[in-house]
Amino acid sequence: MKVLGLSCGTLNGSNDTMCKEALMAAQEAGAEIEFINLHQLDIKHCTGCKACVMGLFSGRGNACVIKDDFQWLVDKMYGADGIIWAVPIFEKCAPGIFHTVMDRFGPRLDRGNVMIAQKIAENGGKPIDPKYMKEKVVSYMGIGGSDWATRIQCDFNTQALTPKWSVIDNECFQWSLDIIMNDEALAKAHQIGLNLAEAAKKIADGTFQPANGIFNDDYKGAAGVCPYCHSNNFFLREDGVAICCLCGTEGVMKNVDGKYVFEFDEETWIPHAHDSISGKFIHGDDIQRNEGKARASLQTEEAKARKAKYKDFIQSSKPV
Repeated sequence: MKVLGLSCGTLNGSNDTMCKEALMAAQEAGAEIEFINLHQLDIKHCTGCKACVMGLFSGRGNACVIKDDFQWLVDKMYGADGIIWAVPIFEKCAPGIFHTVMDRFGPRLDRGNVMIAQKIAENGGKPIDPKYMKEKVVSYMGIGGSDWATRIQCDFNTQALTPKWSVIDNECFQWSLDIIMNDEALAKAHQIGLNLAEAAKKIADGTFQPANGIFNDDYKGAAGVCPYCHSNNFFLREDGVAICCLCGTEGVMKNVDGKYVFEFDEETWIPHAHDSISGKFIHGDDIQRNEGKARASLQTEEAKARKAKYKDFIQSSKPV
């Protein structure tokens, strides 16, 4: 059993501290551990070139064209049975380096896309590394200096959604500039490490059974408002429809005995949930149709003329 700790914070700062406390617990539980601070890596932003997904769906594999340390990090992540993240809170949500990793994961490492590529490989395409299909458990800790923290947990679960990893803990620590002196917070990080290690053992011995949905029977976090994915983040439309920002289910929000209750048609929406395999396939079909429509539209003379108009209008400024 191997547990990987990832920190997105200052070297030897609060995030490193919390991540290492959790790793200490995982090691006590019998895990082989490794620690990486992402700021020591060269990880470039995703450019949206789509070369990875084009390679996936044409049977050429799922490599990224950007040459940096990202594939090294991916190999480390997929080589672990469980991953513990410690991430600082910037402007209520995760910082850019976390989002860059999340961006680089999709679409080339999306579980649904990888499953489609695997089928293509069976008909003569380039084989997909089986590690990208491996179940994995992951826990997140958000470390903030104030109470501005209402986005971070949804950000975390969005990262898990793409590869369809199972979340064990999703904890937010507010007012934590001196967290190294907060025994309660350190004890919580230790417990998060123990929880992750227990779930990672099941990954290692092949007994882990992920439920339908992002969360599972091993989930140790708060229930949340969404009964499917436990998210507390919702988009409220003017017509009264509420959409879970994480799993994408649509329903209505009600106040029952002073508590918010999110109700939706499970038969209709669970198959569309963004983390489910069926939902990923639906999304893949939608993208494929839209890509085909866009290609046909952009090949017209009118589209070429419009593109030339904006290309020739002004060029990007660059430092001398």
